[in-house]
Amino acid sequence: MAQQQHPEHVERRKSSPAHRAAYAQVMESPTEHRPRLVTAATVAPHVHGTGSIGKFNSRLAVIITRAVGTMWAAYLFCLIALVSFPQALVAFIHGDTVTGIQWLSQSFLQLVLLPIIIVGQNVISASQDARAETDHLTLTALHSMNVRQLEMLEQQSRILDQQARILEVLEERG
Repeated sequence: MAQQQHPEHVERRKSSPAHRAAYAQVMESPTEHRPRLVTAATVAPHVHGTGSIGKFNSRLAVIITRAVGTMWAAYLFCLIALVSFPQALVAFIHGDTVTGIQWLSQSFLQLVLLPIIIVGQNVISASQDARAETDHLTLTALHSMNVRQLEMLEQQSRILDQQARILEVLEERG
């Protein structure tokens, strides 16, 4: 049974044709649907491809991100930025505000904030992954319950049909 939509409904989702087809199939036969867990490993081949160069690029990006995305990298970058701080401070004191602002933006903010942002994203990603796994378990349980309920309703419908036939026979016999 297809989902009924309000006549003024405007579809705003930007889903792929494959997703829309899968959605329609689920709506047509919900008992046949099997919930699936989508992980980073499932999605990774779609980013750089499944070829050897794509796999290499993905691995290299993950290695670099893991190395740079630590608080230790942030501390190290802060120390590196502070090495040039005295020169920037002297230039700023002598009226060269551009050098001071360049040091702040280029040396300090970019070097230090990058790993801190990556760490924050990793924390957020970990919580989202945990939530996705929990949601997947919940949806799988709900799916199983719904399939059982649909089976019970079909069985109940068959019983009601049989009772209706029995009533018809009894009414004919009078």
